[in-house]
Amino acid sequence: MKKVIHLAVLLWMGFFTSAMLSQTQQAATTASKSENSNSAKSGDEVQASNVAPDYVIGADDTLHISVWKEPDLTETLPVRPDGKISMPLLNDITASGLTPLQLRDEITDRLKKYIADPRVTVVVTGMNSRRVFATGEVLHTGPMTLLPHMTVLQALAQAGFTQFANPKAIYLLRIDHGKQQKIPFNYKEVVKGNHPEQNIELKPGDTIVVP
Repeated sequence: MKKVIHLAVLLWMGFFTSAMLSQTQQAATTASKSENSNSAKSGDEVQASNVAPDYVIGADDTLHISVWKEPDLTETLPVRPDGKISMPLLNDITASGLTPLQLRDEITDRLKKYIADPRVTVVVTGMNSRRVFATGEVLHTGPMTLLPHMTVLQALAQAGFTQFANPKAIYLLRIDHGKQQKIPFNYKEVVKGNHPEQNIELKPGDTIVVP
């Protein structure tokens, strides 16, 4: 009789231990899924903010668009001259004029017709629509990427001067509301701390001329 009771106790303890281990494994699995989900969401937020939050997508920009667990919908796309991109299932989507987060939300809403809980990431990998130009007596002529809050002085530091440059007679050409403006920039004075109002923040399409 004692043997039977002892065996029953052992069986009960074995069952109890197995149940506890099962619950522990299920809890660990749930926690892992939750952590992965949070990590994915956090990754979306980080990747979507690789440029300034108010960056506006334009024609010729390059975008990397990924949809979690949907490799067929993940690709790198150029923004066409008409401001649109093309994606499977969704066809043409207007990207120009939107921020990366706005475009992400637009794609997410449209994908809900085909995918449950789509998680979309939009990353600007090429800011080709935001360009300024340097010409004349500079070492590096042509377009350069317009970085956030870039000034005339910063652009000139990147372009460099030739030995024949006249840094006192530099000017900026800007198209504003269809009219061209000519804005003087005296490099010699600005680097001395004089006339800081000349060191303006550049806009896309500005051209710096170094005579």
